[in-house]
Amino acid sequence: MLSPVTLEARNLPEAWSLCVREAYLRGREYVIQKGSFEGSRRKEIPLVVVSISHPGSRPLAPDVPAGVPPVASEQNIQEYLLYLMTATKRPGELYTYGEDLEPQIPEIIRRYKTYGFDTNQLCMSVGSRNSLFIEHSQCLRLIDTRIQDNALHFIVYFRSWDLWAGFPVNMGGLQLLKEYMASEIGVVDGSLIAFSKGLHLYEHCWDLAKVTLGR
Repeated sequence: MLSPVTLEARNLPEAWSLCVREAYLRGREYVIQKGSFEGSRRKEIPLVVVSISHPGSRPLAPDVPAGVPPVASEQNIQEYLLYLMTATKRPGELYTYGEDLEPQIPEIIRRYKTYGFDTNQLCMSVGSRNSLFIEHSQCLRLIDTRIQDNALHFIVYFRSWDLWAGFPVNMGGLQLLKEYMASEIGVVDGSLIAFSKGLHLYEHCWDLAKVTLGR
C-alpha cells in the first residue's frame, strides 16, 4: 500500500532537514531502471506531503556542516525565481517552467484582484499531454493557489524530486514567487505545501546526507 508520509516544518531549512532524515533512514532503496542516473540507486519517499507554516522565514537556504558543499544560496534562489517567471530558453534546454508559468502568473493576480478570493479555479499548470514524450519531462507539474485568512498559500506537486540538488532551490524560488504574487494581490504571505510521489536522494549524495545528519 502506498501510504503518505506527512512532514510538518516551520521553515524551509527545517523542512529540508526533515526530508533528508526521512529519505536516508527510511526511504525505499532501489535501482533506477529509467530516468536520471539509470543503473544507480536512490533512496526515495514514495509519497510525501511537506507542510511549511512559515516558509518566508529567513534564511531560505539550509545550512550544512563543514565539509559539505552548500546545497543552495540566496543567489541560486533568486536566479531560480527568474527561471520560474520568464519564458527564455537557454541553448540545449528541452523546456523551462517559465514558458508555462510566465503568462499564468499575471492572470492569477488579475483574477484574484478582480473577482475576489473565494475560488478554487486558480491553479497554474506546467507541461502538457506532450510532456510524456520528452526524455526527461518536467518534474514540477502544478502550482495551486488559495487565499484564506487574507494570506496566499501555495500547494505544489512534483512528479519526481531530487531532494539534494533540487528541493532547496526549488522551494526557495517558489517561496519568492509566492511573496511576489501576494504583494501584487494585496494579501500577506501564507504557507507552502508540497506533494511528491518520488522525493529522493541519489546514491552519490548518501555520504553527504549521512554527514549532514551527524551519523
